[in-house]
Amino acid sequence: MKAKIYITLKNGIHDPQGRAIQQSLQTLGFEGVQDVRMGKFLEVDLQEMKKDSAEKTINTMCQKLLANTVIEDFRYEIIEN
Repeated sequence: MKAKIYITLKNGIHDPQGRAIQQSLQTLGFEGVQDVRMGKFLEVDLQEMKKDSAEKTINTMCQKLLANTVIEDFRYEIIEN
């Protein structure tokens, strides 16, 4: 089993990395880019377990360590091999 985890800043939280990327893209001639938000992507391999157990495990991992839930949102998908 594999979990794909996407962590992004919550709306309204200033994103200086995203802003720097946006400005760099505009400098390179990509004029149509209005906004860039920077985030994190993680892949976690899990030993075989039921999908609902895997979801609970990943959710707990995100809540306790992987995401700063004060300023970040997270979502994930579980892929069964």
